[in-house]
Amino acid sequence: MAKIIKPVFILISIMLSGIQSFAQTKSMKELIQANFDFARAQYKVLANNIPSEKLPQNWDPKTGKIDARDIQWWCSGFYPGSLWLIYEQTKDEIIHQEALRTLKLIEPNKTFTGNHDLGFMMFCSFGNAYRITRDNAYKDILFQSAVSLATRYRPEIQAIQSWNKNKFWDCPVIIDNMMNLEMLNWVSDHGGDKRYKEIAITHANTTLKNHFRPDFSSFHVIDYNPNNGTVRRKATWQGAANSSAWARGQGWALYGYTLMYRDTKNEAYLKQAEGIAAFILNHPNLPEDKIPYWDFDAPFMPYAERDASAGALIASALLELGQYVEGDKKRLYLKSAEQMLRSLASDTYRSKLGENGGFLLQHSTGAFPLNSEIDRPIIYADYYFLEALKRYKDWYL
Repeated sequence: MAKIIKPVFILISIMLSGIQSFAQTKSMKELIQANFDFARAQYKVLANNIPSEKLPQNWDPKTGKIDARDIQWWCSGFYPGSLWLIYEQTKDEIIHQEALRTLKLIEPNKTFTGNHDLGFMMFCSFGNAYRITRDNAYKDILFQSAVSLATRYRPEIQAIQSWNKNKFWDCPVIIDNMMNLEMLNWVSDHGGDKRYKEIAITHANTTLKNHFRPDFSSFHVIDYNPNNGTVRRKATWQGAANSSAWARGQGWALYGYTLMYRDTKNEAYLKQAEGIAAFILNHPNLPEDKIPYWDFDAPFMPYAERDASAGALIASALLELGQYVEGDKKRLYLKSAEQMLRSLASDTYRSKLGENGGFLLQHSTGAFPLNSEIDRPIIYADYYFLEALKRYKDWYL
């Protein structure tokens, strides 16, 4: 087990007892500080609950057990990345040592070519580590990770293939893949081969052409003919239907085109991000607290499951998008993101100290149609919640 020093829970509980009320009544500065203090304590609980050779994925409220997975699972970078975000804000050395330990654990992923998820696995982890420490060893690992990710690029379809061919798909590309382009851009912009950014731009353009409906909502999966690049079908794997708008997928799209605009200043990407934001924020099925149902077209509303991870992801994306617009749009993005963060920090979504295995947020939905990770704390919800808190602090306070 990955054991670390047990926090003094009585003292911490007293210190943090008033945090939940901050969610709606206190300033964002107070809310952000309180939630990083909470994360500092809560992730020591999480670290004590996982095997030393695996990374935490979710917590099952029915069994009271953590689901921990091996390093090649696509989410392996979110726990180290969350630790680095917490360490950056708190300078807690116990958190720092756990962050260092987990980086060593996942480093072999730098040569992994089994799917498209190297950005999630390596940039969320080593990217944050390099940003904070400027350790060139981390930069070298990111460069090697870009080499590995680029092996998934298929010139015939003008995109990075997400999953390998299987009985369901011939050459699938999923909207999630937009998130992995940031690492390719970063490596090219920091002395690496310019080809990586060219791949990212080509992939973004192909996705722009084929993934979206006129209302700016996105399909989850586009299956290509690998020989000539024609579209075989437009479908979903995790959404309610092929015609529906899977909530986290809309978040991936919003975040992905926002970062592509940041890295290229191509106005087409900004326009796309603004259109996606309008689809999400103006959707009649977006709840009042702005934490989406697992799909914008989910059956059985308002009793459908929520997806806190989609809320955290969208909040983080909106905060960055707000950096590139002015006036009413900027105010709308900021106000919406703030409401999402206040909701996530409330008793409704946030764990209590020592509960839920050590995860921060409750009520995420992984893959509802697959009966997988329904209404659970999931690691990437924590990551994007922490990232959004940091972004708000850095850019809006």
